[in-house]
This record gives sequence, structure tokens and C-alpha cells, in this order.
Amino acid sequence: MTRTAELRHQALRQLEQFEVLMRNGHFDYGNGFHGRVYLNAHQLFRHPSTIWRLAQDLLEILPGDLLEKTEVVAGPVMGGALLAHTVAGLLDGRRALTHAPCSFAPFSSRGDHDFMLRAFYAREMAGRRVLLADDVRNTGKTFVRCAELVRRAGGTVLATVEICDRMEAIADAGVPNYSLAEYQAPENFPAAECPLCKAGEPITSF
Repeated sequence: MTRTAELRHQALRQLEQFEVLMRNGHFDYGNGFHGRVYLNAHQLFRHPSTIWRLAQDLLEILPGDLLEKTEVVAGPVMGGALLAHTVAGLLDGRRALTHAPCSFAPFSSRGDHDFMLRAFYAREMAGRRVLLADDVRNTGKTFVRCAELVRRAGGTVLATVEICDRMEAIADAGVPNYSLAEYQAPENFPAAECPLCKAGEPITSF
């Protein structure tokens, strides 16, 4: 097993251990669909040491030239921003003291899965190379929106990274994507047609 494969396998085990990856439940996703699997990203940040360990492993699988070129790490609130902040700090810890420090920028939420970049952070993007980070990639639309904001501010998007990829992306930010763990979620069901509901299985609460 390669080092990258080992890190990915280990990450999946840890996501289950930390109850981030929850299988064999009956989850209402709040978007009109139900399913067996839920990725509870809030659990990633419950204990700071958890995200630090996973972020360190994420950096291990990223190409060296990508890490060298990155000048800003940015992510959407809340989980993506927390991961981006952690990655930016760990990245500086790997580089020579003569290397310019890495900046961090959060994308603020405007509701309904839309984001904005405040003027202060937009100025940080201009003419700089940006790594986009999020805790989980679902459809990929969040990365697309954030990439648009970076480019509008005059920055260059190098790549997108996340702790876990659900392998359901339908939108592409136009740059390479790297994930620490990959999990192909099973089929989701429209709430009105959910076989779990019809079988009388209660909604999983946590």
C-alpha cells in the first residue's frame, strides 16, 4: 500500500471513529431527500486536535509544487474557513522562515449556499495564488462560487482540497481537486418516496 493510500484508508477510519461519517442511519438532509449516510462535518471541529491531525495528513498527499506556490488559503464559513485557517498555519510550519507567510481568507455566507468575499479579504487576493479548502465536497457548487469570487478579486485559484469527497460533484471549479478521503454515498431518496419512512424506521437524531 502506498503512503497516500495508507493515509486515505486511515482517514476514513478516523472519520467513522469521530462520528463524522455516519452510516446505516435514516437521515433527513433538509433538502427534500432522505438517505442512509450522513457526513456530520461539525464533529471535525468539536476537538481542535482532530482537524489538525486530518489537515496534516491532507497536506501530505498534496503535490509539493502546489504547497510551494500557495500564498493564500481560503474557505467558506464555517467548516471550510476553519480548515483553511488550520492548513495555512501548518503550511507555514513546513516552509523556510525566509518564505513569505501564508495568508488566510474566509468567504462569508449570504444564505442559501451563496457566499461573498469582504473587501478586506478581496484585497488580499489580488495578484496572489489561492488554495481553496472545504471540509466536505458534495456537488462542488460551493467551490465553483468561491473560485469565481477569487478570480473576480484578481487572484489565481491553484486547486481545491477537502477532507472528504462524497464523489457526487456535478460542478467543476476548473482546477485540480484533492481529497484526503473519498466515500461514495449510497442512493438518496425523495422524502415522499423514502423506503425507510415506509418501513417505519425513525429519523436518526444526534
